[in-house]
Amino acid sequence: MPTLQFKGKQLVQNHHLVVPFHELKPVRAKSVTDKISLHDNVIIHGDNLAALKALLPTHQGKIKCIYIDPPYNTGNEGWVYNDNVNDPMIKEWLGKVVDKEDLTRHDKWLCMMWPRMRLLRDLLSEDGVIFISIDDNEEANLKCALCEIFGENNFAGRISWRRRHNQPNDKTKMIAKVCESIFAYFKNAEAYKRTGIGKTEITGNFANPDNDPRGDWASKPWKVGEGQSGTRYKIILPTGKIYDEEWMGEESTYMTLLADNRIVFTKNGDGLPRKKYFKIEREEEGQCATNWWPHDQFGHNQEATDMLAEIFGKKGEFDNPKPIRLVKSLIEIGFVRPNDIILDSFAGSGTTAHAVLALNKEDGGNRKFVLIEMLDYADAITAERVRRVIKGVPNARDEDLKEGLGGTFSYFELGNPVEIQTILNGTNLPQYKELARYVFFMATGEQWNEKELEAEKNYIGESRNYHVYLFYQRDIEYLKNTALTLTQAEELPEWKVGGKRRLIFAPTKYLDQEYLDRFGIDFARLPYEIYQLAGGKKKTEA
Repeated sequence: MPTLQFKGKQLVQNHHLVVPFHELKPVRAKSVTDKISLHDNVIIHGDNLAALKALLPTHQGKIKCIYIDPPYNTGNEGWVYNDNVNDPMIKEWLGKVVDKEDLTRHDKWLCMMWPRMRLLRDLLSEDGVIFISIDDNEEANLKCALCEIFGENNFAGRISWRRRHNQPNDKTKMIAKVCESIFAYFKNAEAYKRTGIGKTEITGNFANPDNDPRGDWASKPWKVGEGQSGTRYKIILPTGKIYDEEWMGEESTYMTLLADNRIVFTKNGDGLPRKKYFKIEREEEGQCATNWWPHDQFGHNQEATDMLAEIFGKKGEFDNPKPIRLVKSLIEIGFVRPNDIILDSFAGSGTTAHAVLALNKEDGGNRKFVLIEMLDYADAITAERVRRVIKGVPNARDEDLKEGLGGTFSYFELGNPVEIQTILNGTNLPQYKELARYVFFMATGEQWNEKELEAEKNYIGESRNYHVYLFYQRDIEYLKNTALTLTQAEELPEWKVGGKRRLIFAPTKYLDQEYLDRFGIDFARLPYEIYQLAGGKKKTEA
């Protein structure tokens, strides 16, 4: 497979590995929930590269669907390269606006996107899918980069979405731009379960007039409707009447359904055939999505702009937002189940959260969203939109939106990096919960479940191999004078040989290996050389 070359590539290929973990600081006043949690719907304000890294301990491998709408690099967006890669060339790029006059703007855009896409892939579940909106400026580069990062065999397709509802009349151009592209890639194509676009709407009431052992059913037409396409073949009805039409699915599919008593002939065997849908198996089937998405079916930019104006009571809140119908449809073809998580790391106006809440309102699902927005409007626009659609928009035309879509979210600010150097010198000591999240993930490689935390017992959770403990406080004197002792070991829950061992993090220990083995303990020393700080005297370990 051809590889993409660009200035700075070798410097950023593995940059995501050295990005430090950061604290995620909850902000109760900006949240809509009684209990702030990373297992709630989440909105994070801060640099999206650092925020994605900060999500790994709780969300790695758990995101079913990702949708991002990054800068298109048109030269007019005013985006700034901010990734502090340790290289003189890239340090020269920091803080400078990338505009049309910048001869390295394509290199900078790829250097910005590469580590983010690496982390997005890590966050995806094995059966997950990522959708990325883009236009002509970086479409070719993005396709090559995605094939390298996700694998060419995981390319699901490119959707052409008509974003304009009207015909532009720009005489300065030969070809007017009315479409954008949306690339779709699987994490693992073999693990993805395909579903159709949209939900199967079942007409009529559920009943069981033929005593089918599978239970109550309703029916849906087998003949294709207006605007649909199918396969043309002849069907002979029980009365001998012949219909030569376009039908949903191949003739072999029809014969299978017929043999399985899934085809119903109306009007006493003389009407068009319909397919049985059983109440106990109402899954979303639909048809396979196509790669052409017209504006009348999937929405357009003006529709999205009008929606924002309706929510905020004024126009001009955000440039070129995406419509709800578009994002909902992407979520649906991504086969997002009612309890799955959807992530958007370029959250913008918050369309992804709105789409998730709207789908939950429609079918009673409990899908969760994670939004990341680095710009200053994260609270005033991104989160505020979500607050309003949760509580209700009085002047909305849509009845569900007027009533309120319901739901909650927890708002976080990206905090300080959890770096060894700051721990060594005692500055910027992290919160207990943040250090617990960090050490659990680094030690076990597994996601940390905040619900297992019992800080008063120094217990932070269970992994496949360990029960993990953390002796820590944001207090330099505590850290200078705290060690794992025999008394503390005896206070742990009883351990039996062959059971899960205890992994204990503490500044130091006063137990030798014999005692550690007796209590099933593996000791991990926190990196605090605090005994030599501020005149502290280092104690001798047993």
